[in-house]
Amino acid sequence: MGLLPSREKKLTPSVLDGIPFLQDVPKATLKLLEDDISHFSIPGGQQLFAAGAPADSIYFVLSGSLGAFQRKSDGRSEFLGHIRTGEPAGEIALVAGENHQNDVYTLRDSELIQLRRQGFMKLIKSDPGLLERLTRILLLRLRKSRRKQPRRAEPRVFALMATSPTIDIDLRAQTLANELEKLSLKVKIVDESDADKDSRYFDDLEARHDIVIFKTAIGDSNWFRMSLRYADRIWVLARADAHPSSPLMPEDKSPTRQFKLVDVILLHHGNSRTGAEPSKWRDAAKASRIFHWDGLNDDDCKRLARVMAGRSVGVVLSGGGARAYATIGAVRALREANCPIDFIGGTSMGAVVGACVAARWSDDEIDRRIRKAFVSSNPLSDYNLPVVGLVKGHRVDNRLAENFGDLNIEALEIPFFAISTNLTHGSIRIHNEGELARALRASIALPGILPPIVENEDILVDGGVLNNFPADVMKDLHRGKIIGVDVTQADRGLNPDDFVNPLGFFHWTFKNGFSTPPPIAALLMRAATVSLNPLDATQHTDMLITPDIEDIELRDWKAYDEVVERGYISTKKALAQLTGPLARTLSV
Repeated sequence: MGLLPSREKKLTPSVLDGIPFLQDVPKATLKLLEDDISHFSIPGGQQLFAAGAPADSIYFVLSGSLGAFQRKSDGRSEFLGHIRTGEPAGEIALVAGENHQNDVYTLRDSELIQLRRQGFMKLIKSDPGLLERLTRILLLRLRKSRRKQPRRAEPRVFALMATSPTIDIDLRAQTLANELEKLSLKVKIVDESDADKDSRYFDDLEARHDIVIFKTAIGDSNWFRMSLRYADRIWVLARADAHPSSPLMPEDKSPTRQFKLVDVILLHHGNSRTGAEPSKWRDAAKASRIFHWDGLNDDDCKRLARVMAGRSVGVVLSGGGARAYATIGAVRALREANCPIDFIGGTSMGAVVGACVAARWSDDEIDRRIRKAFVSSNPLSDYNLPVVGLVKGHRVDNRLAENFGDLNIEALEIPFFAISTNLTHGSIRIHNEGELARALRASIALPGILPPIVENEDILVDGGVLNNFPADVMKDLHRGKIIGVDVTQADRGLNPDDFVNPLGFFHWTFKNGFSTPPPIAALLMRAATVSLNPLDATQHTDMLITPDIEDIELRDWKAYDEVVERGYISTKKALAQLTGPLARTLSV
């Protein structure tokens, strides 16, 4: 165990009644375990056991909540999910006779039962049916982990924390609760009047409600610290026209803070001035996500309610050169169907279209801007004899600057990410903060065509090299449904005639002029956008749209209207055939 129990408690037979796994064990058998079983309480934020530690016990949660975390190769800890009242922890490693695979922490003040290995073996020998029962639990967890979209993290207790006394926390909490109830969820709001209640009271509230909302002001108070300890996720409410204080919150070692289970909700009031950059609030709160809530926009509140309920919708758009025009038609069809788009991200040209959506541009504005930037004239026509790229890239830079200016990703109204490939480290780069135009420029830097972007000695090129359809990234961003538009499925994308006895550069230019890209452009684009594993597209999405555009070449920028229309038609067909949970989500 990572830390010793904070307080031993007397073990009584009634305590064990709260553990389904032990309910049918004869009292005489349980009496044999007196030396191998213990009951203790442990405060929130403590490590129960660490990855790599010997599995010498199985634990059962009597009250409170535990969290399982996986250590990533880059040193980060990824939250895997909750272990709630009545559930076991450490059972897989104990049965397998292996060390623990993940770190487990108490997410709030908890009461646990610890059954050491010797006692566990006594139980199994005295009642073989227990092993069968535990095996069912293990199989159920394994099935969940192998589902197309496992619900790894299911926060149900949220702490709304106001950073300013001018924020009406009561109104905000009640408005969210009203929207959640429209989703047929039972909601309970708690405040400082419940500060004298114990963990079992809050466990009971959680058991009887779908969502529990703690509301508090940030400050050095017992209720604030209590809200931190009990929350599965923290939402920091801040005024967009203000600046964060330093430090924003009192020092606290709760896992929700430590592992960035924190979001910032920036509150806007119409056309009020902007205070600090959103990134300043994110850094001050040590948050992982930023949302925007305009008091005049009902859609923002509905989005936050869907996020809180785990019913948000994320849209992923693949790269694919001119074929990615189809994503514009797909977005238009989704909007016509009143499909919410709560998160959006993509790679290469899909990222460019996704940025337009995240900025909440209308269909007409997206059409006008994309048509001007990519259709009226070829942005990849400033050719030069290649040293690092077939084109200079100045025209692409200018068009991105013209459309996105100095806008930062954190300021986008819908959470957004773009993908590039870090050639220095051989890994993907997720752009979810910083200058939007620069992120898009990195995401579309097709190797050999556009010069790469260099950041802190890292060489960034088109995201399609390693992840042309980043549905897995979207899956880590939210808990809801995922809609994908992949324009490279069953892709030919090249004309074989271009590569039989090919002409030299000057001969090609003399024959076709500078307005037509040479075949090497299509060759490099195809090499950069080929799917590494086409099965990932279906494994990580709830609805996958694959427009019928096999006859469209990656560099056919003039086929705009036809490709957009095909994307629109394909999406309409997919929506008409949709059934199951996603269909119910879209009908809300």
